[in-house]
Amino acid sequence: MSELFDAVDALVASRSPLPPPAERKRLRQAHGFTLDEVAATLKVRRATVGAWESGKTEPRPPQREPYAHLLKQLARLYPTSPASAEDATPAISAATAVPAAPPVPAEAAHSAAAAAVTTPVPARAAPAPSPAAAPRPARGSRRPGAPRAAAAHSPAPAGSGAYAHGPLLVLDADDEQQVTGYGTGGLLLDVPARSLPALVEWALSEARVGAQKLHASGRDADPLLVLTAAACERYGLPAALSDAERSAGRLPEGHKVIKLLERAGWKLTRRGLGPWARIYRPVTGGRRQCVQLCIPSWNALDDRAWGHAATLEPAELARVLGVYAHRVMTPVGSSAVSGLELMTALNPPTRASEPDSDGKRHSEHRPGSLGTESLDPAPCEAVDGHPVLAHLPRFHIRGPQERLFEEAYDWARDLTDAECMQPHLVGIDVNLAFGAAANGAVVGLDAHPEHVTAPVFDPAVPGSWLVDLSHVDLSRVKVAKQWRDLEGGLLPSPFTPTGERPEGAAWYATPTVAYAVELGYDVTPVEAWVRPRSGRFLDGWYKRLRDAYVTTMADLGVAEKLPPGEFLEAMDGYRGRDPELGIVVDAVKMTVKGGIGKLQEKARGGGWVPGQAWPALARPTWRPDIRATVISRARVNMHRKMTALAAATGRYPVAVLSDCAVYTADGPSPLDVLPYDQDGKTVPGSFRLGVSPGMVKHEGTQDVLWGVGVLEQLGGEGKVANLARYIKTGEVTARDTGE
Repeated sequence: MSELFDAVDALVASRSPLPPPAERKRLRQAHGFTLDEVAATLKVRRATVGAWESGKTEPRPPQREPYAHLLKQLARLYPTSPASAEDATPAISAATAVPAAPPVPAEAAHSAAAAAVTTPVPARAAPAPSPAAAPRPARGSRRPGAPRAAAAHSPAPAGSGAYAHGPLLVLDADDEQQVTGYGTGGLLLDVPARSLPALVEWALSEARVGAQKLHASGRDADPLLVLTAAACERYGLPAALSDAERSAGRLPEGHKVIKLLERAGWKLTRRGLGPWARIYRPVTGGRRQCVQLCIPSWNALDDRAWGHAATLEPAELARVLGVYAHRVMTPVGSSAVSGLELMTALNPPTRASEPDSDGKRHSEHRPGSLGTESLDPAPCEAVDGHPVLAHLPRFHIRGPQERLFEEAYDWARDLTDAECMQPHLVGIDVNLAFGAAANGAVVGLDAHPEHVTAPVFDPAVPGSWLVDLSHVDLSRVKVAKQWRDLEGGLLPSPFTPTGERPEGAAWYATPTVAYAVELGYDVTPVEAWVRPRSGRFLDGWYKRLRDAYVTTMADLGVAEKLPPGEFLEAMDGYRGRDPELGIVVDAVKMTVKGGIGKLQEKARGGGWVPGQAWPALARPTWRPDIRATVISRARVNMHRKMTALAAATGRYPVAVLSDCAVYTADGPSPLDVLPYDQDGKTVPGSFRLGVSPGMVKHEGTQDVLWGVGVLEQLGGEGKVANLARYIKTGEVTARDTGE
């Protein structure tokens, strides 16, 4: 008899009543549970729980009863109220709202349970709202209330345009192998494609994904499809690369998916099917057919630039990448690659000509750009192994008289006795230092450099100059056009990245030589490589990245033009206000830094022989002279600010690493280093607290005793440890100590 009762209990449990899908998700989120936590408890996949919450599937025994019990317990803790319902469901405009579906017809045995379950009705997707204005998605595989569009053969909404669904989709698959595309603004799309070739076709013909060009003479951004590990498996790709594939950076050419693409007439670029893959067909009839793939589980989103983005759930990842795409550009590779591509997107090399006699337009060079042809650098600007240096002996080491060496600061000194008596070390860091240095930089454009002997220095002409600056005495310099006496030994030299005083003639970029003149000293170049055809190629690039950075920081509660004290308060814990937007901030920073670095990309991979060209040299944007100009300006800007502060206050840095300077102080705040008056003004030409590029923020504070300990631990044989490297966290790793 007991067996019969157990069977009855099991039958009742198989029909345990459940709240509607949106309520299931609200309850889970209200208690802070993630999909992974619920899935692990019920011993199912994360995608399965996501499908229960979206209404795509219903839980079955044996999971249904414990799942219902979980929701019942949570409902007691978080009862539904008008206010909570409004908070749980982001507001949707009338154009995007999904009409409520009628209840599923109920069977007599379980009418109460079935009546609570609704079936989502496919609806047209209105243009996705700007990700900048989109609310932060709730944690989970789908946002409650998000519009679902019937993507296959669905008509475009009125006025939606070719890119109604935004610049990208994050694709995820559930247990039933149904693929869902998560777009910006909370958009959801059913993806009908069953193979990778079909997915590419769908993305170009039906998905309405992409972005408008950033310049009238440029081209629209290709659709970006981001594949989760589950989506990779759905389309025949491995969820993770093997060691050999990871080393090669791609799948082998004979992989079955690559063969499918080839049979369908699709091609891959030279980088193959890797973490970032471009799948295309040759242009026909003036129509570009190209789709970009991003595979986070293959390490497409490097954590140095994208933090924990690769671990985000699809809706959250779509938001992060969508904000970046909206404010910077649709990513096309690493942050460095995107930074370089952004230069061309904002300043295209060609434009359409005026109509000829037959009324046809042709492609012509666009003034102010770098053109379409790659240029050889001057011998002094070339990196080791470049073809222009093929005549040099194989193991020849070039010195300052043969090589332009414009790099960021890495300088430190011992503390003075007076500095040891102060209790704190305070680090200040320049916001987007390389971006600020790129703003207004005059660089060579589309012509080869010209060699000049015994030239007269002209600060308006970009180039490289062989000149002796060893006579510049930092103990007596001009500050704001007035001669000032300083403790020259306490400041780094502005002419070398190590901060050491130069010993003779060396090659310098124009901004470095111009700064020697600004400090009040004459210069007499021996020779130069100059570029008379010049312009401010990077201005638009800087402005877009600056706006992206400042706007995102404002979203995190750090606005421009805040008083110093309020700015420091706003910066305290700003990332915790929205961790996903914090990822965007880091990605923008790395786009600036990586884009500048990519201008001098070196040879990579095996098989390269010094003296032979490598692929990067074929780009018009392989321009080490432009990189040198920007880094020179950044280092000079840093020295100018430190000099102005020293002249006004007698404070000198004890360490400088790129855009971070460390000072001793009586208090732990940057306000104990930087003098501000009651009107909020500080030393003209020196450091200023603020969020704008070129202004500074607090990098970190440590005790002076900590600094003395680090100097003793890492110093020796004339070496002084750079405290700016450790000021943020105070941690010195075993790698730093050489253990």
